[in-house]
Amino acid sequence: MKYAVVLYDGMADYPVPALGGKTPMMCADKPIFDSMGKRGTVGLVRTVPEGMKPGSDVANMSVMGFDPSKYYTGRSPLEAASIGVDLKDTDVTLRCNIVTLSDEENYEDKTMVDYCAGDISTAEAAEIIKSVQEHFGNDIYRFYSGVSYRHCLVWSDGTTELGDMTPPHDISGRVVGEYLSKSENAKDLIRMMKESYDLLKNHPVNLKRISEGKRPANSIWLWGEGRKPMLPQFEGLYGMKGAVVSAVDLLKGIAKCAGMAAPDVEGATGYIDTNFEGKAKAGVEALKNGCDYVYLHFEAPDECGHRREPENKVKSIEMIDSRVLPILLEELEKYDDYKLMILPDHPTPIVTATHASDPVPFMIYHKKAETEGVETVNEETAKQTGIFVSSGVELMKKFLED
Repeated sequence: MKYAVVLYDGMADYPVPALGGKTPMMCADKPIFDSMGKRGTVGLVRTVPEGMKPGSDVANMSVMGFDPSKYYTGRSPLEAASIGVDLKDTDVTLRCNIVTLSDEENYEDKTMVDYCAGDISTAEAAEIIKSVQEHFGNDIYRFYSGVSYRHCLVWSDGTTELGDMTPPHDISGRVVGEYLSKSENAKDLIRMMKESYDLLKNHPVNLKRISEGKRPANSIWLWGEGRKPMLPQFEGLYGMKGAVVSAVDLLKGIAKCAGMAAPDVEGATGYIDTNFEGKAKAGVEALKNGCDYVYLHFEAPDECGHRREPENKVKSIEMIDSRVLPILLEELEKYDDYKLMILPDHPTPIVTATHASDPVPFMIYHKKAETEGVETVNEETAKQTGIFVSSGVELMKKFLED
């Protein structure tokens, strides 16, 4: 028996005016996904526990069967684990985005132009973070480069009591002043953010990007604080070996902390230009090489939601259907039995450009136990089935044990 999950990050949505009042799931041409849904179980699941923020960290942990209310210690520690940072129990980590801010004189008056600095390349970003470390790094603060715009700060003997350290993707197009923490504990962090603008605005990498018509990575933005994660081992919890295939350090970090394989895929970017086929093949290889369970994570729908790109969000759903599912299913059909689950982790509505906590649609197909499902899978048809699962942990039990 083999188990595969295909996670379309942020796929669920609200009706989009630009799409005629439909959601991207309703508009997308996804014949393979819908074909499985006609013969599978479709319903809604609450992936974000009451009282917790609807981040990809919490939601993906939930879908993977780790109760966030028990195990969640923050987003950035998971990313630090993926990067390979050896954390002490007294360390605090923060996500360090490199972003594009507008050029007003006072930092508080600047606007969040782009939370990902124009999809800056990993190589360019490494040069930026190297300069940030040289300028700010010491025995207390250490900066580590990650992938594209996503990086990490480790704060020795730090605190997580920092007030509101707002995710930059939540404030696209907004003036940043009111989103800077006023906590005394965050004073040095905010100081570094402000000073980074003057450090980076004329950085050689940024001067070159500007000359090429690209957005500069002219500030760091710190958020997502947390401490060393204490996840249980996936194999001990569920009795099988697992692998996670993703472009982002967050998911790789969850995998590594849980003792799961996390293969690197060349060309995996986390956006619609990612190596879809390469990620699918990595999942297939994991199944061939002893894993019973594989979790294929695709960030592209989420990124399109944050960027208010409805057409690209539709396209990302279609690309997973046409470029990932055929490769995965060709392998799965070689086995006597398998189960496939397809779902988002949370909604990332185009109209708000940020995450939401609403329950999301799921589809579970079981080769040896086909059932009558729905004609097409989307938010509304999933609701109409009347099937509701109260948590990601319960959904995982349903997926693995039924």
